[in-house]
Amino acid sequence: MMKSHGPALRKERVILARCPDCNGRAVMKGVFYELPCGRCNASGWLSAVTGEPLPLEELVTQLGLRVHELEQQVDRQRPPHIEGPSTQYETNNRRGAGGTNYTGD
Repeated sequence: MMKSHGPALRKERVILARCPDCNGRAVMKGVFYELPCGRCNASGWLSAVTGEPLPLEELVTQLGLRVHELEQQVDRQRPPHIEGPSTQYETNNRRGAGGTNYTGD
């Protein structure tokens, strides 16, 4: 066991699971209107390990980490943007005859 002083340097990631009662919607269908889910504290997320709702401060942190991770994943899947002189040559600038692409050649 390692001894440590003070808080952890990095926030530990908690595995989240959708609430089975509200199916991750944070509200349950009542007779006439929707009610906030009591099991997940109206967040739609539970700890996958314990099955209990996270405190609000912890939930905000974990959802922020998850959003950041998903944004990085989307950026990795996005095709790279072409920069430089070839960009102007390849794109349509509508400066030619009849609105065609003028390349200057």
